[in-house]
Amino acid sequence: MNIELQSGAVQLTGDQTLKLRDGAGATVCAVQGTVWITEENEPRDIVLAQGNCYRLRHAGVAVINALGGGAAVAFT
Repeated sequence: MNIELQSGAVQLTGDQTLKLRDGAGATVCAVQGTVWITEENEPRDIVLAQGNCYRLRHAGVAVINALGGGAAVAFT
């Protein structure tokens, strides 16, 4: 399955997970709430508060999780 995002954000409910494959170079922005990101072959995890962004660095799988309550993420 392929999902193409034209604009807007992806809403995540509390503790809901989104898995990205081969997203190296994409930027993930926390539009609402707080999100946790872990990437394959990256020794550290990233926590983004609302308004902050992170550029994915590695090919492979990246997991994005809403921390606490719901969250929304946008990709560029």
